[in-house]
Amino acid sequence: MNTLIIAFILIVWLILGYRIYGSFIEKRVVQADNSRPTPAIEFYDGIDYSPAKKALLFGHHFSSIAGAGPIIGPLLGVLYFGWLGAILWVAIGSIFLGAVHDYTSLMTSVQNKGTSLADISEKTLGLRTKIIFSVFLWLALALVIAVFAVVASQTLVSQPEIVMPTFGLIFIAMIFGWLIYKKGINVPTATIFALAFLFFLIYLGDLYPVRLPAQILGLSPQSFWFYILIVYSLFASSLPVWFLLQPRDYISTWILFIGLGLGYLGLIVSHPSINAPAIVSFSSKGGPLWPILFTIIACGAISGFHSVVAGGTTAKQLPDEASGKFIGFGGMVTEAALAGLVIFIASSALIWDPTGTQSQFGFQYLMTSLGDPIQAFATGYGKFISSLPGLSLTSGLFFGIVMLNAFVLTSLDTGTRLGRFIFTELLSKKISIFKNRWISSAFILVFAAVLGGTEGYKVIWPIFGASNQLVAALALIVVSSYLVGVKRPKKYTIYPAWFMLITTIGALLYQGYHFFLSKSYFLGSVTFILIALALIIVYDARTILFSRKNKM
Repeated sequence: MNTLIIAFILIVWLILGYRIYGSFIEKRVVQADNSRPTPAIEFYDGIDYSPAKKALLFGHHFSSIAGAGPIIGPLLGVLYFGWLGAILWVAIGSIFLGAVHDYTSLMTSVQNKGTSLADISEKTLGLRTKIIFSVFLWLALALVIAVFAVVASQTLVSQPEIVMPTFGLIFIAMIFGWLIYKKGINVPTATIFALAFLFFLIYLGDLYPVRLPAQILGLSPQSFWFYILIVYSLFASSLPVWFLLQPRDYISTWILFIGLGLGYLGLIVSHPSINAPAIVSFSSKGGPLWPILFTIIACGAISGFHSVVAGGTTAKQLPDEASGKFIGFGGMVTEAALAGLVIFIASSALIWDPTGTQSQFGFQYLMTSLGDPIQAFATGYGKFISSLPGLSLTSGLFFGIVMLNAFVLTSLDTGTRLGRFIFTELLSKKISIFKNRWISSAFILVFAAVLGGTEGYKVIWPIFGASNQLVAALALIVVSSYLVGVKRPKKYTIYPAWFMLITTIGALLYQGYHFFLSKSYFLGSVTFILIALALIIVYDARTILFSRKNKM
């Protein structure tokens, strides 16, 4: 089958889903009202609460939720189960679960003074739920920071050409934010100059790659970049949001938009046939199709991390309630388009070869034998856009890695700020020192640095996929409890909550059982602790989950 047909169907589906179902959720559930001032206006402080221009906020939100998730997850989905199940879950899950999850999480926070879902859960479900949910989220964010810092530092070592644009973008963003918010320069003009300078830095980086010596300050190159990124995250999470975080994420989004556009344009020009099987197996080495496929493909369909971003940084910058659909629902739909492109790359640009024979474009070789999904994505992406005039496989591969690294870093600094918010909400009322944003940021970064610096993250990373999806289920439960309180229909969030709750607990049970069989007692114990904590929250929310009232 030709990829062009499937790609056309997917894009039309996503557009219609945004326009029809997104508008329905806006009117029926969210009930957006621009007469209500948003937290960004009501509690403006110029640091965290600051109304953003709509385009800039979309850039911040989208680049924060994207990261490496919508790239690595779909690749693994195709590898284990085939392209059909992967594309169906991305298409259906993104509209009816993921976009609803992101949008309602955002607006629930906006309509509750910009506080996080964890804080809202105390009002609707009790203090115990808040504590469990907060600790759960904080630990998950620390793990994300550790892993993304490791991935980014490894990329800076293996691809020294991207060092200059990666760090140069930080200074471009600060100048951009200053020009927009302090000098009144219009966004289109500032964007053109920022992108021109960024692509100039990409050109310079290709000419003058930054290769570090074998030892620098007693550290290996990878460790040096890792700790530099940790220090950067401290400043990125503590400086005013309009000065660095928001403009950096906005400019990064342009990298993805350009990359996404070139990728789909390359697909249109080359229109390759799908060579991967529609269904590989209903059970792989990772487990059965249900529930494993639904936890492997996280960000492309639904991800709990998105609710933390939506109810954390984004809710504090939304200029008006009507913009929520574009930011929340639209951000998830755009991410689904990216996940779809990755599936097309895996199933058509790369060559399906279960033997794993060494090959430049061999999917199994790159994913399994070489064990490098980032290289697999970049190679397939480069092959797609090499069909365009003036572009080569090498330039496409390079741009693909630049694109991926830009989004890994945005998730890194946003994750730190979100960890600070959760830490402050949970402890600052009793311990005033934690109101200090620098101290609260430092706590999560020190913990993440220990996980990443000692490679401790490798111990618990195998269960992150299921635990991340469990966060999505718990977030939807909190949203549903809020909707019941304000007498709005809950069925559009409670049914997705039930599906994700059953799916993720099923995945954790499967993983926990096999961890014990393989004598990985620590991981097995952690999975069952996560299940127990989730069941406690289910018990606290039993009247919301099992009540037949307020479903219309």
